[in-house]
Amino acid sequence: MGRHVVFIATMIRLVSLLVIGILAGVNASTQFGWTKLPADFPKPQYDLSKNPYNIDWVHLGRNLFYDPRLSADSTVSCASCHSPYNAFAHTDHALSHGIHDAVGFRNAPAIFNLAWQRFMMWDGAVHHLDLQPLAPLSAHNEMRSSLNSILKKINQDAWYKHQIVRAFGDTILHGAQFLQALAQFQLTLISDQSKYDSMRRKLVAFTAQEKKGYRLFKQHCNQCHREPLFSTYSFGRNGITLDTVLNDYGYGRVTHTPSDNGLFKTPSLRNLSYTYPYMHDGRYKHIRDAIQHYAQVGIAPNKPINLSPIEQTNLIAFLLTLNDSHFIFDTSHTFPTALRKELEGY
Repeated sequence: MGRHVVFIATMIRLVSLLVIGILAGVNASTQFGWTKLPADFPKPQYDLSKNPYNIDWVHLGRNLFYDPRLSADSTVSCASCHSPYNAFAHTDHALSHGIHDAVGFRNAPAIFNLAWQRFMMWDGAVHHLDLQPLAPLSAHNEMRSSLNSILKKINQDAWYKHQIVRAFGDTILHGAQFLQALAQFQLTLISDQSKYDSMRRKLVAFTAQEKKGYRLFKQHCNQCHREPLFSTYSFGRNGITLDTVLNDYGYGRVTHTPSDNGLFKTPSLRNLSYTYPYMHDGRYKHIRDAIQHYAQVGIAPNKPINLSPIEQTNLIAFLLTLNDSHFIFDTSHTFPTALRKELEGY
């Protein structure tokens, strides 16, 4: 396990150098796009000027995201654990599955509004979106592959050849370009069309029950799940007991600091109806289960958030206004038709 972590860290450092080298040659004046960033969202954490929008990079990244051939046995893609119909989360199992039906030790988090996130993964083990794919691609219980083997597959594939030429003006895809393309596609996954967003933009009004729930949210939840992203994307405690089988200490696994044990990245509350089960280990199947946990236990033992059953119902009514069906059914980021045809003949 130790050697595996060292290998991943080494690969991340090497690819970082490649990314820096390529980006140094990008003319900032070539920036275009990224115009769909919500005006009422805060400034992104991701430096968009260092990965200037290119529609051909997005298309390539989309194909790569859905292509199961990136895994060692060509059965698992990024989308296997991040389905567009679940707000790019995973709902089939409490814990995500990899190749050969290997079982992971966490529930795959939803991946939207990534430009506003400083840390990737539940434990913040990766600090940059461009480098995040290296972790699942190489993990033994996920895709069990490597950057070199993936690039070899792609560069020998005639179907990808014209996409690479169009995107990068070369017939060979390099590691940094592969990661840039994946990042570009993921940066387009922006969820900002919920009823809450329409209310904030004064296009609709909340019902009386939703207003009551909104007041409860601002009183009890907004500190960690801050508007309008509904997360600070920093680390906090969820107050659940340690699963002694998984022994997942969260951020403490990364820092090796005992005081960080039990800290996990705070997820967004957007699209909760699509991203069940909840918590890092998927232990709660329903929104009410998670709310009852906080009402009975709180974020720390014996510090419950006092909510009556009626108040819990009102809070849920508000949380449902954070569902973004426009995002869920947006065909611009679902499984590419061209890739589906390509895989049928594979």
